[in-house]
Amino acid sequence: MNLYLLSNPVLEFLGSGEALTIYIAALLILICIIAVQVLIALNIIGKKTGERGANLDTGNKGAGDGESRFNMLCAIDKEMKVYKEPEYDRISLEEFCYRFRDYSANELGLYYDIEDVRRFVAGLGVTRLVILQGMSGTGKTSLAYALGQFLENDSVIVPVQPMWKERSDLIGYFNEFTKRFNETTLLRKMYEAGYRRELYITVLDEVNISRIEYYFAEFLSLLELPDPEKRYLDVVSDVWYGDPIMLKDGKIKLPPNMWFVGTANNDDSTFAISDKVYDRAMILNLDKRCSPFEADYAEPVKISYEYWNELIDDAVASFSLSEAAMEKIKRLDGYLTEKYRITFGNRIMKQIEKYVPVMLACGGNENGAVDDILSKKVLRKLEHQNPGYIKSTADDLIAFIEELFGKGEMPLCIECIERLCRIM
Repeated sequence: MNLYLLSNPVLEFLGSGEALTIYIAALLILICIIAVQVLIALNIIGKKTGERGANLDTGNKGAGDGESRFNMLCAIDKEMKVYKEPEYDRISLEEFCYRFRDYSANELGLYYDIEDVRRFVAGLGVTRLVILQGMSGTGKTSLAYALGQFLENDSVIVPVQPMWKERSDLIGYFNEFTKRFNETTLLRKMYEAGYRRELYITVLDEVNISRIEYYFAEFLSLLELPDPEKRYLDVVSDVWYGDPIMLKDGKIKLPPNMWFVGTANNDDSTFAISDKVYDRAMILNLDKRCSPFEADYAEPVKISYEYWNELIDDAVASFSLSEAAMEKIKRLDGYLTEKYRITFGNRIMKQIEKYVPVMLACGGNENGAVDDILSKKVLRKLEHQNPGYIKSTADDLIAFIEELFGKGEMPLCIECIERLCRIM
């Protein structure tokens, strides 16, 4: 068998010089094929790069011939060419609260205590972020939804997801494969609001099922800027021909007529809301449902955000915080600083100075407004203190508050302290 293999003509040929020549020729042909393929690939890449550059320089479309990567935003641009602005109503803040409560009851079958309505409306007058918190089923989402119906401009309901971590979870992202931007409902509403003057309500439903200080961080920072004209949020990092008209260098302006309302359930499935968020937001506790009641017929209203701002400014000018109330707040601040090493800064003081007058304009009273905001913005900070120390000093703190403001005048503050003693 071995002699046969050694004498096999095929094996003899494979080891010959002729075979070596064929090997070399085949290798050269293979190299040529690979080189041609590489040149073709480089040519294709070059063309695509040129097309990408032409999006900026020569006017070619980025997402395809005749199309934009923002189809829905560009559709809004077209719609607004024939948009006719509605006629706006003029209404006082107090009438606004009563009509909203009656409208919700009559038209939607949703019942709310007038004090909760006042707190909600006053909160919207102080800041662009309001958090409605309480047990599930107390009507938090419904309250924000009802406000959109009352304003004849449906609220945007954004269900927050547990894995959210950044702004793209709210406004969308650019898809490199399709060369289009995945536009979310919130992004579309923000863009639409930039064209209009009506009030817009965005509901971040179950705001604390993920960490709001992560996915809403840039919104929080921008809302802190005193000049609304400088509140621009990054959407894309470049500019393409055919992008929506109102995108400025890939940024969208936070509309001054949009408010954000977060609903937060207090249970084991959610995250604690950080002080960074609490300090910037106004808080409304909804712990129980209101019983049904007979309500007068009430029509919806349509008001502009300029008129809304005028109402708030008039309230602050007409119902300023009294000197007596200011003195009591300062004395309470001194007591809390001395006993618990907690205090509140300029941000919360400014909120108090604005919230109390707006509550008065809504039909509330000064003591009730002070009681409400101190319980939510100041005494809440006691949660971070030593539990044993809080329990041992709670009676003295309650006695000081009642001596300062009057017995029975600060029920929400007293309830806050007693609740902390129970849960600590």
